[in-house]
Amino acid sequence: MKLLVINGPNINMLGIREPDIYGHDTYDGLLKLISDHAKAKGIEVETYQSNHEGDIVDRIQKAYFDGTQGIVINPAGYTHTSVAILDALKATALKAVEVHISDVSSREDFRQISYVRGYVSKTISGKGLQGYIEAIDYLIDLIAAH
Repeated sequence: MKLLVINGPNINMLGIREPDIYGHDTYDGLLKLISDHAKAKGIEVETYQSNHEGDIVDRIQKAYFDGTQGIVINPAGYTHTSVAILDALKATALKAVEVHISDVSSREDFRQISYVRGYVSKTISGKGLQGYIEAIDYLIDLIAAH
């Protein structure tokens, strides 16, 4: 099984950016957590991060052609603004889960809007980096069931 984990803008700044909200774990720590979990599950997981909306759209489209079976996506700031990312997910028709490190439901009003939520099978929010592990496990089960 092959999954893709996509992170949007500023996720590469984990551990530096607002640690009171996002914690002290680094982006490298997140990558190691995902890699170790994928190895334990016997699956292939590619990670991708970009601060550029079009690059994220391009990577989602590429997933359709490269054998990816599911996407875990933290669109970060693009969650609340990007119809293009939503449309790319719809175009590929790949199974997808939305992840947010912080509990976006308890934050600013504009963070209550999620365009990708209109497509994904599940949203995991407020569980820190462990939310990625939950999302991966959910996708494994979802894909195996089909």
